[in-house]
Amino acid sequence: MGARKALKPLRSIAIFGAVGALVAGIALPAFASPKPAEAAPTTLQQLAAVDAQSLVVASQATAAPLSRGNFSATTPEEIAKKKAEEAAAARAAAAASTASTSTQFNSAGYALTSPGSGEVRYPLPMGSWNVSRTVGGGHNGADMLAPAGTPIYAAAAGVVRASAESIGGYGVCVMLDSVVGGQRVQTTYGHMLYGSRQVQVGQTVAAGQLIGYVGSTGRSTANHLHFEVWINGGLVEPMSWLSVNAG
Repeated sequence: MGARKALKPLRSIAIFGAVGALVAGIALPAFASPKPAEAAPTTLQQLAAVDAQSLVVASQATAAPLSRGNFSATTPEEIAKKKAEEAAAARAAAAASTASTSTQFNSAGYALTSPGSGEVRYPLPMGSWNVSRTVGGGHNGADMLAPAGTPIYAAAAGVVRASAESIGGYGVCVMLDSVVGGQRVQTTYGHMLYGSRQVQVGQTVAAGQLIGYVGSTGRSTANHLHFEVWINGGLVEPMSWLSVNAG
C-alpha cells in the first residue's frame, strides 16, 4: 500500500512532463526566428517575367533639362554650312536690291535723256541701232540691234504699267501706258540687262527719260531692244510710227 501511494505522485509528474515536452515540440518552431538567407540579386529579366506591364529601371534616374550647350540637332559641319548658305543668300539679295536702282552701266557717248523734242522720242540714241526684223509672223515688235548697255528711253510720257526682272519671253522688261494725240498708246521695252531697270510700277515718266539698258535677257540670242507699240488696243508697226511721230 505504501509503495502504491508513493508511485502516484511520480506518475503525475511523468504525465505532466510528457505533456510539456509535447507542447514545447509543437510551439517552439513556430516562435523560432532563424536568420534569413541572403536574397539573390534580381535581374531585369526576372522582374519582367513577374510583371511584363511594369517599367523596370536598372539604376536611379533623375530628370534633367536639356542643355543647348551640350546637345544639338545638327553637327558643327551642318551648322557651318547652313550659316554659309544664309550669308550667301543675304549677299545675293543685297546685290539684287542695289542693282535694281543702279546707274552704273557704261553709257559713254550716249545722252541720259533722249535727244529731240515732242511727245514721241526714239527709244535708242540715233545711230546706235539697226533693225533686224519687225512685226510679222507672230513677232509683235521691232528688234533694234544695239550694243549691250546702250541706254533705253521712254518713247512717250506716261505711267509704268509693268517693270520686272522677268516677264515671260521679254526677260527684263518695262511697259508704259501713255496718251499721245488723244490716243491711248502702250509701249513695251524687252530684253534689258539684268538690274538695269530705272523705273518702277506706278511711276510717272517723261518722254525721253532713261528707263533701262539694252541686253539679251529672256528669249533672245543677241543684244537688242524689242520695242512694241499698241494704239487703242491694236498692234502697229513701231518703226513707221516712230518715223511719223518722233521729234
